Amino acid sequence: MLIRKPDDIPSSEITPESMYLNRRKFISTASGLAAAALVPGSLAACAADNDSQQPLADKLTPYEDVTRYNNFYEFGLDKGDPQKRSGGFRTRPWTVTVDGLVKKPGSYAFDDLIRQHQVVDRTYRLRCVEAWSMVIPAAGDSAGGGNPPRGATPAAKFVEFTTVLRPAEMPGQRRAVLDWPYTEGLRMDEAVHPLTLLATGLYGRPMPNQNGAPIRLVVPWKYGFKSIKSIVRIRFTESQPQTAWNESAPDEYGFYANVNPEVDHPRWSQARERRIGELRRRPTLPFNGYADQVAGLYQGMDLRRFY
Repeated sequence: MLIRKPDDIPSSEITPESMYLNRRKFISTASGLAAAALVPGSLAACAADNDSQQPLADKLTPYEDVTRYNNFYEFGLDKGDPQKRSGGFRTRPWTVTVDGLVKKPGSYAFDDLIRQHQVVDRTYRLRCVEAWSMVIPAAGDSAGGGNPPRGATPAAKFVEFTTVLRPAEMPGQRRAVLDWPYTEGLRMDEAVHPLTLLATGLYGRPMPNQNGAPIRLVVPWKYGFKSIKSIVRIRFTESQPQTAWNESAPDEYGFYANVNPEVDHPRWSQARERRIGELRRRPTLPFNGYADQVAGLYQGMDLRRFY
């Protein structure tokens, strides 16, 4: 598997060298959970490379902002709550259950899996639904390459993800903000797309608690709520799964949630966004700037209806 970083970002705009000193050690020992390891060949073959990921010229969002300004309602509603309240959240031991329409369902110890695979290192634009965005280097295992899921049965058309349920450690789960545990889902072709990442780290470090440790999904052309955090279950289904925000407020949060500047949230415009660390807003790009790679997935669909 090819490991690389964008080569067109000036060194002056990349995070300080000290943050990367342990990157090689991190890649070899603390990261790289493959979807294919959960169920052999489940989401995709692990041999996919980075060819479909275009290098980004965007300036990276500082590590301090990435880890202190988060949406993770399991720890609270304020953007600073995840960083303040997640210190006691335990990410070891960690088990991921894979079930549903798969040939070999079971539960797998996270640490046993991460030692078996290298990581893909990519820089992504991530767009929050509240019209703000950031650019981060994330590390993990590509969930795709476009390959069919060999470990799933032919009837599997969707993938459902579930976040851990631990109200004692996640104070936000003690409030009925959502119907916990948090769930999300993707259509199979979205799940196996080369841009989709099961992320286990960022900025050369293991994934921080407040950002979704130890494993989270990254789907960069969709609004942030689709990129579910702290995953404990991956289930293959024939029908479209229920998802937390779509079930809670279906008029505001669609199942697809593709970044679309022409479809506003009922309570605010999505035509412009503010990059964290910048004062001026910028025009929102269709599919968050990844239209060349992913627009074909939705050919013929009414993206105002399937928002």
